[in-house]
Amino acid sequence: MNVKLKEQIKMLPQIFGVFFRIGPSTFGGGYAMIATIEQEIVHRKGWMEESEMGDMVSISGSAPGGVAVNSAAFIGYRLGGVPGAVAAVTGITLPTFVIVFVLSLFYALFKDNDKVEAALKGIHAAVVALIIMAAFKMGKSSILDVPTLFILSTALSLLLFTGIPPFYLILGGPLAGVAVVIMKRMMGLSIRTEAPSAASKQELNFPEYYI
Repeated sequence: MNVKLKEQIKMLPQIFGVFFRIGPSTFGGGYAMIATIEQEIVHRKGWMEESEMGDMVSISGSAPGGVAVNSAAFIGYRLGGVPGAVAAVTGITLPTFVIVFVLSLFYALFKDNDKVEAALKGIHAAVVALIIMAAFKMGKSSILDVPTLFILSTALSLLLFTGIPPFYLILGGPLAGVAVVIMKRMMGLSIRTEAPSAASKQELNFPEYYI
């Protein structure tokens, strides 16, 4: 058994434990979990760089299935291969499954209770704030220049004012990015696909061009 495989196996309990804590401590679904996942994985554990979170969310949101489960699978696989992905997905879904199962047993009894209704409305409002925070963090690493801002504005307008399914917007995003890269190459412009780090920003003395 090689050293890398041994390290991955040793990390499995840690991966499971982190996502087991994340699952029942967040409300509002996958995008609302992004801030908590970033806090645990990036800032507390140091398992990923902050710049990688935008890529993770983009991949997790584009793939079929829930964003939280996809994110767990992405991070688990990066850290521990297939066993790591299984540990992360199991950790994030197991407590939630148990909680929802128990709540479903009692929902019929308390669904018409005024206090329960008020509590649910409060949770809904808090979830909106969590999703906005996740969008803000994604925007900082994804909206890099005029073309990316234009892609954002176009996608948002289509979502708000047309009935186009989000699936087609997800397909259109990569096509638009490829088109921008091709145009910049034809114009002889430099191409970057992510924002420079804080250290590199201090060293740059010339304009940079991004997708």
